Amino acid sequence: MSRERFEELVAEALDEVPEELLNLMSNVVILVEDDSPEDGPELLGLYEGHALTSRGWDYAGVLPDRIFIYRRPILRICDSEDDVVDEVAITVVHEIAHHFGIDDHRLHDLGWA
Repeated sequence: MSRERFEELVAEALDEVPEELLNLMSNVVILVEDDSPEDGPELLGLYEGHALTSRGWDYAGVLPDRIFIYRRPILRICDSEDDVVDEVAITVVHEIAHHFGIDDHRLHDLGWA
């Protein structure tokens, strides 16, 4: 799958997130990268930043949080384009949840791990 098509799928997944939640997101960018960092496990996505729940009165002047969606790792675990659509949507929701302070354990309990 081309990078352009994959980016379209990420955009479509974002379009499915309720507008009320998107409006609450603050100081965060979503990026597509080909591969996850080499110095760790292969990831499908990654949230880097300060969750909304941990931001205090002194949160100011910081670079945006970043949500990475990793194209090649997702493509490696999927057998069809429909699988990629589903996995991208799950990964996007999973990483956005981290922005809202929801940890992996709770996401697992909710079925989004």
